[in-house]
Amino acid sequence: MTPSAMAGQQTAAVSHPVWWKRILDSRFAPPVFITLILLVGNLSFGILESYQKTLLAIVASMVTEMLLGRIFLGKWPHPASAYITGISVGILLRSPAFWPFALCAALSITSKYAVRVRGRHLFNPSNFGICALLFLASASVAGLSIQWGNNFASLIVIWVLGALIVWRAKRFHITATYVVCFLLLALLRAYIVGDPWQSEISPITGPMYQLFMFFMITDPKTTVRSRKGQIIVVAVVAVVEMLLRLDQSVYAPLYALFLVGPPALLIEQWIDVRRKRRIAPAAPALTPEIARS
Repeated sequence: MTPSAMAGQQTAAVSHPVWWKRILDSRFAPPVFITLILLVGNLSFGILESYQKTLLAIVASMVTEMLLGRIFLGKWPHPASAYITGISVGILLRSPAFWPFALCAALSITSKYAVRVRGRHLFNPSNFGICALLFLASASVAGLSIQWGNNFASLIVIWVLGALIVWRAKRFHITATYVVCFLLLALLRAYIVGDPWQSEISPITGPMYQLFMFFMITDPKTTVRSRKGQIIVVAVVAVVEMLLRLDQSVYAPLYALFLVGPPALLIEQWIDVRRKRRIAPAAPALTPEIARS
């Protein structure tokens, strides 16, 4: 075989990866996992309004992503992120009507392109869309608040797979920090309000918290870059959630991330700008000869 033929084969291998490498693409792991949450939760406890409404949310999310990505970025975005947003909306939203699912999914994706600072979107898409509808259309929508009950087999499967995925993505410390903070603050809440500690800890077994812990707070696009910063921010989210829960807010984790996440990104960008200005070399002074030229 000639060197040119060998080079051609190598180029083809690089530009056209084999089918099994496409399947093992890390971007497909979160969609597979979130689909598992949906199937396990719905078959065990009926967490979905309907498969049709969830499918509508997924389609609306992916169509919006494709259109806006093509218009504003000039390319077709990878569908994994939009799929996660749509299925999250389908799981977390409750409404007797169909339109909130399509609107929430479209609004979630649109926030990625409309609410940006220095080329970076600030809100986790599904968190933005769901919080917006819970606040603006509370008469028509509600959020998921069901727990897994005593079926710990389902809980263990979801937690193990979720932990493996965030570990592979090198974001396990975010989920682990949140879980530890939630448990400690749940004990504090139980002491403050006088409720049994089991009732304060039980929400973490619900599917809303599964999505929140493994997808929303670990979203690479909407978390600060440094490991230390990520730990601090997620601890603050847990504290704000506790305060909201003390105020009887059912959707405390969603609102806490909505309130804490974007300011954290803005502070990080502000620190970056100050650091660049501080280390930028001063402009050389003009000599008399250059000044006269």
